[in-house]
Amino acid sequence: MLKKKSLWFYMFAFIVVIAACSETTTKNVEDTKSASNSDPSSVSDLDPSDPMTPYIKDGEKIFNETDTMLPEKVGNEMACMSCHADGGTSQGSTLVGVTGQYPKYQPRAGTVQTIEERINSCIVRSMNGEKLEYDGEEMRSIVAYLTHISDGIAVGWDVESEQEIQIIEEIPEPSVENGEELYEEKNCMSCHATDGSGKGVTSGPALWGAKSFSDGASLSRMKVMTNYIKNNMPEDDAGSLTDQEATDLAAFLLSKERPEWEGHENDWPEEERPNDVITKEERKKIQEGTFDWSKMNH
Repeated sequence: MLKKKSLWFYMFAFIVVIAACSETTTKNVEDTKSASNSDPSSVSDLDPSDPMTPYIKDGEKIFNETDTMLPEKVGNEMACMSCHADGGTSQGSTLVGVTGQYPKYQPRAGTVQTIEERINSCIVRSMNGEKLEYDGEEMRSIVAYLTHISDGIAVGWDVESEQEIQIIEEIPEPSVENGEELYEEKNCMSCHATDGSGKGVTSGPALWGAKSFSDGASLSRMKVMTNYIKNNMPEDDAGSLTDQEATDLAAFLLSKERPEWEGHENDWPEEERPNDVITKEERKKIQEGTFDWSKMNH
């Protein structure tokens, strides 16, 4: 009888402990979610005596002014903030939490990439530039800044999943002609110029031409460009464009000439290349009106 009572006592105690742990775990998850919703602190609030502070501040400056801070490494007039507004904290293109997502398998590279390798990928593709030294001061500073804006975010946490962004899974068949009309109608040229050459690296970067991103950048994919436009443009009324308008604008922009990426044959080595990648060959067909838009969603 005594043994039975002891058994029930231990079972009860076990249940209490499990319940307490579950409650603690739930609270930790809620705290993590809450933390991921908080805005990163400004670099101006950093402790000047902290040895990390100068790296974080330098990283922010490089992030915001990449073309002028790294003129020998950037091949166009683009900066990290050209795509990732507000120092990488903008809802439509956030990098908050990004350092907790790497190392990460990248299908385009066909391998696991570190955060440093992903940064270099952006520099050589989006900035048409040259890789930074893996352990150089510039790379350390950029990583330090990205780590700072990711502070408090759990490793592996998908920040974008809790943001109010609109994802177009299947893009409608676009009209380049309508996209060209929308470029004027929506007054895109007020920031990006009539000829798409841009008016400011961060306020209105080049959308095509030698100053813009190469056709090896992620934005040279129709789905990526369409969703970027949908969630970020116009700057003063983001999210106001219809799916069709965002798609038409994307088609118009990607029909224009831009720096050519010379490594397309090495991309997606382990799987079939996505059908929405717009290279020189696809661009020519779009310009000639012979491109098969129906394959975009397959």
